Amino acid sequence: MNLHEELLVLAGLAAALVIATTVAVILRMRAGAAQNPVLDNLSARIKAWWVMIILLTGAFLAGRHAVIVLFGLVSFAALREFITLTPTHRADQVAVFMSFFVVLPMQYWLIWIRWYGFFAVLIPVYAFLVLPIASVVFGDSKNFLARTAETQWGVMVCIYCISHVPALLTLDIPGYRDGDPMLVIFLLIVVQSSDVLQYVWGKLLGHHKIAPSLSPSKTVEGFIGGVVSATVLGTALWRITPFSPLQAAGMSLIATLMAFLGGLVMSAIKRDRGVKDWGHLIEGHGGMLDRLDSVAFSAPILFHLTRYFFTP
Repeated sequence: MNLHEELLVLAGLAAALVIATTVAVILRMRAGAAQNPVLDNLSARIKAWWVMIILLTGAFLAGRHAVIVLFGLVSFAALREFITLTPTHRADQVAVFMSFFVVLPMQYWLIWIRWYGFFAVLIPVYAFLVLPIASVVFGDSKNFLARTAETQWGVMVCIYCISHVPALLTLDIPGYRDGDPMLVIFLLIVVQSSDVLQYVWGKLLGHHKIAPSLSPSKTVEGFIGGVVSATVLGTALWRITPFSPLQAAGMSLIATLMAFLGGLVMSAIKRDRGVKDWGHLIEGHGGMLDRLDSVAFSAPILFHLTRYFFTP
């Protein structure tokens, strides 16, 4: 796609958000001063989408490197939320410091220079081994396994998984313009719309809880409606991807399923920590991880499927 087509896609998203915002305002006016958690949640989701679209549009217009920097900052904020909610000891300070100021910048630098081989193994191999070594040298064995696992999990989800979003820009796909951001847009639209549509379908038709102990608001009806709707949407967007309509449908289905399961995993961690949200970065709608937990689980799968099947 050329720049003109990319701007048309972004303009279409902005128009959809304008319509959604207008509908939310009308519904709010009809509800009056009465508290309405459904409308509050809907408004918060729309606000989060506005912030996302504005930031992404600015980054895409500035070029591939700006997108890498943007998601590097996103990873930093997400890791900060994760580490804040997990207990650490003084012996873990070096490992935590290395996670933020060595591992994170190295991971995004490898995307910057397109060194896929090292990018793919830096965290699951080298960081996995080095971070516990950095903690064990202090000789503090109290809860060592749990402390080490928590740091490794934070690095894996918040840095490694999220970094696969800008890594999509480095894929050399025949017939697809180098660094085309539309594959990133495709991923974010499909995954985030699945989240919103599951919420909408759940409120409209939901009766059967799908995981009441992990996420009480999720229902079987919402899950099916959201996944099917987001898959149809992803199929309709096949022209902005290197996929055929059938391939776009398959990729969308896989991404939405991984997004849903990832959301459950991250909800389980929050329940274990006794909190509702990861943070308060987004007014009324939690932290960075609350918005990107599903993306973190779907981005690596989309990246590697695309790299394996659509690149030389």
